[in-house]
Amino acid sequence: MNPLFDIKMPFWRFARNTLIVSCLSLLPLLLLYILLTPGFASMLLDNRMALNRFLRQVLTNGLPVVFVVNYLSFFLYAVTKDGQRWTNVPELIPLIDLPIRITVFVALHAFIYVISADWFGSFGGDKWQALRVVGPTLMRSAFFENISGVYLYATMVSALPLYTTALQRGLDKRSDRTALLWRFIYTFSEKLGHTFGSFVIALIFLAAYALLMTALATLLVWLQSL
Repeated sequence: MNPLFDIKMPFWRFARNTLIVSCLSLLPLLLLYILLTPGFASMLLDNRMALNRFLRQVLTNGLPVVFVVNYLSFFLYAVTKDGQRWTNVPELIPLIDLPIRITVFVALHAFIYVISADWFGSFGGDKWQALRVVGPTLMRSAFFENISGVYLYATMVSALPLYTTALQRGLDKRSDRTALLWRFIYTFSEKLGHTFGSFVIALIFLAAYALLMTALATLLVWLQSL
């Protein structure tokens, strides 16, 4: 993580590294989704229009969402490890990053859906209909039931090394935290070893990310039904 994302990097290089990581996390999950969806692979091979729409959806929705979420997270990581800033609290990155990535993930879906309705005639060209499907779509994404699930888990794959590194830096830096959460994290990771313990705790944070995303999407669906 350290050589790839540094606050002193030129913007283009930081963005390039983010794009590479985003593609590496997105492409295997896209392939998995295609293979797990019955008849989807054959439809893409036999129907050129369906293939073009699928690629357009990935390029205009999936990749921008994954890239922006990753860029914000990696920028946060780069800021916290800068020696002139607040490197005393690298373990707080997951707590700060979670609400940011949830908000951005939902907001970007809503924005891109509206743009797609306007530019490509998606959702019958109805912008309000585009907004109404955001909640139901994201509600099923954590279960990998639609392509938004691919984007959700792609951001989680990218976040795993980020969270693991940040937590390990915090654990290796000091053990005198007084907060209850920190004492639990330190005690838990001490039993497993700081490296593996940080990895497990990062997985727990990412599971919370998927759970909170589903809860927010469910709330949106409920509000729409009122």
